[in-house]
Amino acid sequence: MPSAASADMSILSLILHASLPVQLIMLLLILVSIGSWTVIFSKHSAIKKAKQRTSQFENDFWSGGDLATLHQSISSRRTEHGALARIFDAGMTEFLKGRRNQVAGEAAYVLDGSRRAMRAAFQREMDSLESNLNFLASTGSVSPYVGLLGTVWGIMHAFLGLANVQQATLSAVAPGIAEALIATAIGLFAAIPAVVAYNRYTHDIDRLSIRFESFVDEFLNILQRQAR
Repeated sequence: MPSAASADMSILSLILHASLPVQLIMLLLILVSIGSWTVIFSKHSAIKKAKQRTSQFENDFWSGGDLATLHQSISSRRTEHGALARIFDAGMTEFLKGRRNQVAGEAAYVLDGSRRAMRAAFQREMDSLESNLNFLASTGSVSPYVGLLGTVWGIMHAFLGLANVQQATLSAVAPGIAEALIATAIGLFAAIPAVVAYNRYTHDIDRLSIRFESFVDEFLNILQRQAR
């Protein structure tokens, strides 16, 4: 059976009896951690879906089917297709519009319009994929320092409390130091998953970016042959 002293040193008891500034710092870190995990799970789902839809569109595009038919199927349901399909739709739409208005010697301008449309669509898709990553980066870099602030404040509070004690003992200062160190632990708990997720998702998004850019170059080559 645990003693009364050990019960008083439980994590929950230390948090409840911590000084108000330390409790506020702990609460802030817990809220940040909850927000971080929300972003982690939502971004994981978004990137996984982007990979699947990109692979599906690449298979459809390189299957040898008619590009006009593929374009019509994507244009009618743009929200159901992935980022790469929307990039293709932007370039193909601009290309067809330019072909209808093209006069002799303007093939280069038609291709340039398609290139600009795809680059703009590419940037929009990348902005969407990278959204909220800055929150993970900020959480990973700032949370340990916020937790350290709580630790420093808690230790100062513990030692200041010794001023009213005639004989300083370890048992007198231990609870204050323990509650202060919990703030650092919570800060690390918030920061470590955020850093790991940020590095992983940045890598995945970079790989998708390379696939998008490669497709844009290859698709422009196809359009160049059709524009002649």
